[in-house]
Amino acid sequence: MDPLALLRGLLDTTEDAARALVGRERIRLAVTGLSRAGKTVFLTSLVANLLAAGRGARTLPALSEAAGGRIRRVFIEPAGTETVPRFDPEAHLAALAADPPRWPERTEDFSTLSIAIDVERRTSLGGLLPERRVTLDLIDYPGEWLLDLPLLRQDFATWSAATLARLRAWPAAATTEFLAFLDALPAGAPAEDALAKRGHTLYRDMLRACRDTHGLRFLQPGRFLNPGPRGDAPLLWFFPLPAGARGGLADLCARRYAAYLDDQRATFLDPFFSRFHRQVVLVDVLGALHAGEAAFRDTAEALAAVAEVISGASWLERLLGAAPGRVAFAATKADHVPTRARDALAALLDHIALGARGRAEASGAVTTCHAVAAIRCTEDAVATLEGQALAAVRGLLLNGGQGATIYPGEVPMKPPEPAFWDAGFFRMPDFQPPRLDPAGGSGVPHLGLDALLAWLIGDAL
Repeated sequence: MDPLALLRGLLDTTEDAARALVGRERIRLAVTGLSRAGKTVFLTSLVANLLAAGRGARTLPALSEAAGGRIRRVFIEPAGTETVPRFDPEAHLAALAADPPRWPERTEDFSTLSIAIDVERRTSLGGLLPERRVTLDLIDYPGEWLLDLPLLRQDFATWSAATLARLRAWPAAATTEFLAFLDALPAGAPAEDALAKRGHTLYRDMLRACRDTHGLRFLQPGRFLNPGPRGDAPLLWFFPLPAGARGGLADLCARRYAAYLDDQRATFLDPFFSRFHRQVVLVDVLGALHAGEAAFRDTAEALAAVAEVISGASWLERLLGAAPGRVAFAATKADHVPTRARDALAALLDHIALGARGRAEASGAVTTCHAVAAIRCTEDAVATLEGQALAAVRGLLLNGGQGATIYPGEVPMKPPEPAFWDAGFFRMPDFQPPRLDPAGGSGVPHLGLDALLAWLIGDAL
């Protein structure tokens, strides 16, 4: 473990103990997930429903019960003098409350928010003691950046070999141009920026096509897909090269790869992605199921690679508070399937996350799997298919706003057999979000968010 990380962990642990003594605990909650798993929507709903619960609305009944009905007030803490952007739940709620309502824009940078929960103490002295205050520290960031975590354990040659092996199994329509460029590179290609940028551009465009057209998620490096506010800087002008590549271009790509990791570690991973107490990992299992066998397998591999970094911890890291004690895995968009299918969805996630849960539990964390919808867009319905009544969902379609009853197909309880993919029998339409109060006074309709939060933080309240 890095000596500086040891020192930061020791200081954080000391601060946490001091805050607990005076009833001012702080919980750093890591909301992580692959791209398009719904982190921004999840955080918006979490904040809106906590604020509404603090005003007495029954928006999170399971969390309220876990807290013994003692939540008295919830508010967003002032941003202070931090230079980091602030997560903006008000703007996201305004988008959801627009006419027609729309989903928040894709996250382009990281942002943070702290939300304070005042809780009446469990004591016979009642109101004689001040209320406890538990503060949740939250972070939002582009999901693509999460896949940079496994890179911290790989040098350029190792990453290149693993990436090229993976992409040769990806759809040829997306990879042909980049692979042709690699094959045409001369032995000992020179360190020319024009050549490096050409290779980077082809590789980046290939990653975008794999994400946007084919539903793949195990795509690295993350800033190639979402460079953030600094844009397409020369730091990013590298790409994987075959084993045995030598010469100026190979050296240049290796140096930029190392510099990229140093930059991500210094500006994002170390300051904002370590020393969390609790963690929830969001996974778009339904989206992967809908995209097909290659996307489903790719999502499972991406989750395993990330979990190997974020879930495991040494005894020393855990002692110093540098690893989460509770890790929840959540399959998002559970409202896209009827009630009877949601247990199957959670079971399917459990299979996908089995290795990740094992690593977390081996390092001392406790884990669980949930099926949730941070914002519920549908209601249960019945569809008729070939004269047979089937459990379905009904909502407004994103394109056009027309009401539709959809039978999405059956959700398997474990990774599907080949016949499932041959049939292509799982549908996943895009639904319009429900019309919401922009002030969030009554909270946000959801599925399972309260039970998930009760498991994650209920014991701390």
